[in-house]
Amino acid sequence: MSYDALLWLSFGGPEGPDDVMPFLENVTSGRGVPRERLAEVAEHYLHFGGVSPINRLNRAAITAVESEFASQGIELPVYFGNRNWHPMVEDTVARMAADGVRRALVFPTSAYGGYSACRQYDEDILRARAAVGANAPELVKLRQFFDHPLFVGAFADGLRAARAGLAGARVVFTAHSVPEAADLAAGPPEEGGRRYSRQIAEAARLVAAEAGVADYDLVWQSRSGPPRVPWLEPDIVDHIGALHARGETAVVVCPVGFVSDHLEVIWDLDNEAAERAAELGMGFARVATPGADPRFAELVAELVREHVAGAAPRKLSGFPAAGCTVNGETCAARCCEPAKRPS
Repeated sequence: MSYDALLWLSFGGPEGPDDVMPFLENVTSGRGVPRERLAEVAEHYLHFGGVSPINRLNRAAITAVESEFASQGIELPVYFGNRNWHPMVEDTVARMAADGVRRALVFPTSAYGGYSACRQYDEDILRARAAVGANAPELVKLRQFFDHPLFVGAFADGLRAARAGLAGARVVFTAHSVPEAADLAAGPPEEGGRRYSRQIAEAARLVAAEAGVADYDLVWQSRSGPPRVPWLEPDIVDHIGALHARGETAVVVCPVGFVSDHLEVIWDLDNEAAERAAELGMGFARVATPGADPRFAELVAELVREHVAGAAPRKLSGFPAAGCTVNGETCAARCCEPAKRPS
């Protein structure tokens, strides 16, 4: 089957102080998040001048992918669209249609399953195609890649480098927390759900094994929402306190749930977690995310070749190669449904 383009589909982020509140309103639309909470989160962005690094990092990654495509003879233009901020995916898909694109692959900037990490990108595709109408291109979303050897290898090398500068440190893997109910709903019911947390745990295991780490912890970060709603725990900042209490003197944090250094990484880890470790007199190092590694562009090209050239998927786990969808139709019935919000 032939394709005309690749759509790089991401979360989006503000690129100036005036963007911050409108962006957060887009992110939380329909969720009933209090204005005070938005103002609190806005301060995290304003700490960095109101600019999230995510759009800049995506543009740099797209440039690297375009170069990789050229070197491999993959003749696909790359378009960039976001869920929550400009360039909005609806506008990008409209431009693709105007350019004559009839069938395109979609690379979502998330390696995992789950509602926010996977299925919500299907909803983005459905919404964008509906906005464009009958002329919208067919959109085929690429699969999850948390267990791809290039993804694992980039993290493992980063972990080795971080540990080399902090001898004896406890290794802690971290990923974005989600509500317990959302994690339980992540994956087909017959598989027992929890696709997101199980994939995170498997990625941590794979990275640790390749980096030669026999013992480590897996924790969570960046939770939001009312305290009465249970989320995946423990939190990274709390865990650093627990490590100190049991006599650990240093910690290396590997953000295995993230592909790039966007705000949840540079605020929650490089600021809050690092400050907590400093308060306790503990050494702290944070592993680099793989998005800027040359292997990340190679990974995207490999995922594309699975479709354009019939290349066999490369995987390091026995998890299904899930997540590939056509026009937003999910890979399995009731897979990764959004959790019902408490009344």
